[in-house]
Amino acid sequence: MDQFTLAAAERLTTRPPENYGQISVRSLTPVIGAEVSGIDLSQKLSEEQLAEIRHAFLTHHVLVFRDQQLSPEDHKRFARYFGELRRAQRSEDDDRDPEVLDIRADQNSTFVDGNDWHTDGTADAEPSLGSMLYLTEPPAIGSGGDTMFANMHLAYEMLSPAMRGFLDGLTAIHDGLVPWQGYQPPADYVVPKSEHPVVVRHPDTGRKLLFVNPGFTTHIVQLSAEESRALLDLLFGLVPTKPFLSCRVRWEPNTLVFWDNRCTQHHAIWDYYPHARYGQRVSINGTRPTA
Repeated sequence: MDQFTLAAAERLTTRPPENYGQISVRSLTPVIGAEVSGIDLSQKLSEEQLAEIRHAFLTHHVLVFRDQQLSPEDHKRFARYFGELRRAQRSEDDDRDPEVLDIRADQNSTFVDGNDWHTDGTADAEPSLGSMLYLTEPPAIGSGGDTMFANMHLAYEMLSPAMRGFLDGLTAIHDGLVPWQGYQPPADYVVPKSEHPVVVRHPDTGRKLLFVNPGFTTHIVQLSAEESRALLDLLFGLVPTKPFLSCRVRWEPNTLVFWDNRCTQHHAIWDYYPHARYGQRVSINGTRPTA
């Protein structure tokens, strides 16, 4: 690690010890992710339990709950503790629950959702606060289909002070057509497009983070096309080339993962073809990112 990365890592990993009375929390890595046990998400939660989950969520950014037996209503009730649920764009003749998104891949799939590093829905004016993916059917081979998550606070903090200062004043365009490259979106799909700061502050903690991702970000407004491409390539390359930034969640049946979409990127690894993988995702409305 260079001096800037090492300094950022030392600041992050020397936080005070955590104390929990209602749940147990075990870190996945020193910088992101934790497994939470000692709680049944199919039941209504107390204020004490919720307070500890919220604290763990803001500390670790990704929480893994295993061995949960959840109905769609249980799933949605847990998500509603954190905000209003996000509704998917549906056609008038689509009778599926607009608050529950099926995440499915099998031998007939030509692509899978999230098979690249990205942050969900950043082309929206108000991207989601976070999502809860409840996986009931991991690949039958017993492995594969893992999801990786990266800490975008640390991605920003590991940059040199000169680079951080330069990025702080920039904005970027996020375009909802980027994920559709090579495919035709539905005729009734309303394509979102937004301009967001390159560096934003987390609305709950105030910490700065890097807010560009290859899944949606097309260019930086204040730079020429060549300058924008060079800088975005540098920033996009941080996560895949710095394993230190990320954790890897291995899915087991009936696992729910709750991630903070405001300060993470994730990558759903499609390494299990032709086997199937199925889960349901519920997302929570967020707010407009601010510099």
